[in-house]
Amino acid sequence: MNNVLVIVYSYTGTSRRVAELLCSQQNWQLANIIETRPRAGGLGSLRCVIDSLLRREPAIRYDGPPPGDFDAVVLVSPIWMLQLAGPMRSFVARQRARLPDVAVLSVMGGQGAPNAAAEIARIVGRAPILSSSVTMREVDDGSCAARLQAFGNAVREAEGPQAVVRPVTLSPQSS
Repeated sequence: MNNVLVIVYSYTGTSRRVAELLCSQQNWQLANIIETRPRAGGLGSLRCVIDSLLRREPAIRYDGPPPGDFDAVVLVSPIWMLQLAGPMRSFVARQRARLPDVAVLSVMGGQGAPNAAAEIARIVGRAPILSSSVTMREVDDGSCAARLQAFGNAVREAEGPQAVVRPVTLSPQSS
């Protein structure tokens, strides 16, 4: 797959750095999810916790091309309280019918990535073609670069559902 769009939500800028590096490595386009009510200070952090605990979908604005115009999208988002960040949850819920194959890349303090991938799968009704995670420490020290390259290569090489290949003797079309 060469026609891939990376869609990012970033509260602190860490997820954005990951998405930008992935896009520069793979020459993919980047799109942004922006909250209509910005989070600032302690109250903004408290809203992150509440959104995660209650699985709320905060108001967002999407700044990018239609995801359906691509073969796949890579969703890059932070983990909050071991859960998918609320703004990414909002995006996936609103765009689920227009999302092609989805890959998930989570940025976390230490845990929660499987929960985010599972939630995205539940919302869109199918499993991501690939999911992975990086820690904030790996982003800060740059050690995630090789793993991002491998993740991007795996997404690029992923193929959509293929027809089942049956032996000729079992195929109803065989003569």
